Amino acid sequence: MPQHITVLDYDPKWPLEYEKERDYIAEILNDNCICIYHIGSTAVPGLAAKPVIDIMAVVRSLEKTDDAAGKFSAIGYEYLGEFGIAGRRYLRKGGDERTHQIHIFQADDWENIRRHLALRDYMRTHEKERKEYAEIKKSLALKYPYDIDGYCDGKDAFVREMERRALSLFEETWDRLYIAARNAQYERKISPLIEAGTVSAAILTDKGNVYIGVCIDTACSLGMCAERSAIANMIANGESRIRRIAIVMPDGRAGMPCGACRELMMQLGGTAGKIEILCDYESKESVRLESLIPNWWHN
Repeated sequence: MPQHITVLDYDPKWPLEYEKERDYIAEILNDNCICIYHIGSTAVPGLAAKPVIDIMAVVRSLEKTDDAAGKFSAIGYEYLGEFGIAGRRYLRKGGDERTHQIHIFQADDWENIRRHLALRDYMRTHEKERKEYAEIKKSLALKYPYDIDGYCDGKDAFVREMERRALSLFEETWDRLYIAARNAQYERKISPLIEAGTVSAAILTDKGNVYIGVCIDTACSLGMCAERSAIANMIANGESRIRRIAIVMPDGRAGMPCGACRELMMQLGGTAGKIEILCDYESKESVRLESLIPNWWHN
């Protein structure tokens, strides 16, 4: 039986349904999982949508994702491979009356990741376009109640234009840095006395390059913070000016640089006090370095 297409007014329960499914997905992907996002129309408050929860997962390895196909099947998902988009793993749940869709991309596939995030964020902040999109979808659902191709074709031009606008306005820095840092964040057992990688950091330089570092923890005081490791990587590559830095703690939350690393960044000179440090990834809240080290001794 063809899929029945219905478009409903926004339901505040949709984010809760996403959160419940996110926990299942995170458990299945385990340490291959970098981050999971609610995307698509059900992720946009106020937007009418088909009641299908769209989820995007970013992973370290698609090969490891394929190894978990059986576990996804066990919770009701069809594992359909790329399904028309190179580098994607597409899964759907609910049969003809679909309830969930998962789009999985590897961390280095930034173009696919960014377009999903950009369109979601654009529709969240542009009421006029949000209302127009809702009307288009409701009209198409009435016209093509059992024709998913007709429904999708009917809104394709509008979605492409919204995606073009969204990408032109998308502030992608924190997402890029967070994903880059998380991709490098996993535990390494170097020796009986050294472990590394439970905390990670990503730096954006004035030249637009990204440098990664991970913590090195030792049995004595010879270790190194993730942010200092990233700074060393930056300097080794001929740069010394930081624009933004994201530090990711073992639980996935953003962290603050330690006192020694704050001092090191200040001593880089130039406009170091203006370096932005990520405080919270969900809200993209940040703070400038100068506010964390007031009345600096060298001023």
